[in-house]
Amino acid sequence: MERTSKLNNPSLENSTRGWINGLIGVVIFSGSLPATRLAVLEFDPVFLTVARATIAGLLALCLLWLFKEKRPARQQLVPLIVVALGVVVGFPLLTALALQYVTSAHSIVFIGLLPLATAVFGVLRGGERPKPAFWLFSILGSLLVVGFAVSQGLTASPQGDLLMLLAVVVCGLGYAEGAKLSRTLGGWQVICWALLVSLPVMAALTWYRLPASFSTISAPAWLSLAYVSLFSMLIGFVFWYRGLAQGGIAAVGQLQLLQPFFGLALAATLLHEQVSLGMLGVTVAVILCVAGARRFSR
Repeated sequence: MERTSKLNNPSLENSTRGWINGLIGVVIFSGSLPATRLAVLEFDPVFLTVARATIAGLLALCLLWLFKEKRPARQQLVPLIVVALGVVVGFPLLTALALQYVTSAHSIVFIGLLPLATAVFGVLRGGERPKPAFWLFSILGSLLVVGFAVSQGLTASPQGDLLMLLAVVVCGLGYAEGAKLSRTLGGWQVICWALLVSLPVMAALTWYRLPASFSTISAPAWLSLAYVSLFSMLIGFVFWYRGLAQGGIAAVGQLQLLQPFFGLALAATLLHEQVSLGMLGVTVAVILCVAGARRFSR
């Protein structure tokens, strides 16, 4: 009976696939900030940003050539540029710069704002219309994050917190624009074409910012660069954009509420960073607000 019900309701089955793909993407993204934090200890943040985009862009070029994908239509080029500016350049660069001032555990709390940013741009760019209660929970969650930043001494590192807020905004735009484009272009194709669009500039900047020597770079830093290039920049987006396109930007975007949990666990276990009770409390409170927002996302 249950199987028959699913067959008779393809939208439900599609939504379920969207949640599964979205969850896989979130798990992959959860390692991004801890890996970036490790990498910027030894790599210049600008070099890290352009190098990861170049590596991922070369892999994307191989995938597009291997599967003989058709070129995007002319009207899809501007959205692809927006995606590239948001998730290929903007978010990686801003977070890499921010992590020079704050720990990855501190920055992960700001990721609690990503569902709100994604949902806002889902409304503006994707035509979705959440219920009024959605915005109440979303604004409350935002206030909790800002309050946390102030209580932790905003004046001590205004650069780090401001950079993280800007990173969340541009990432939300890149997520929503990419999800909208995925409906016509395909999930993995969107991130591959966005990487390819930015590849000439990223490759040139990688060569320009190339360090004089790599002799002092440790194995953990190289592994971190490999992770953010392969998983954070490419594989994670394959699942994430597919999930957003299948299940809805505002709805599946709320899966990011799990990312702080995963990220804090990685920061504590891999980087041995201190995760305070206050940090955990604010993260849980933000997650509850985003969960309430999800209930009224449609």
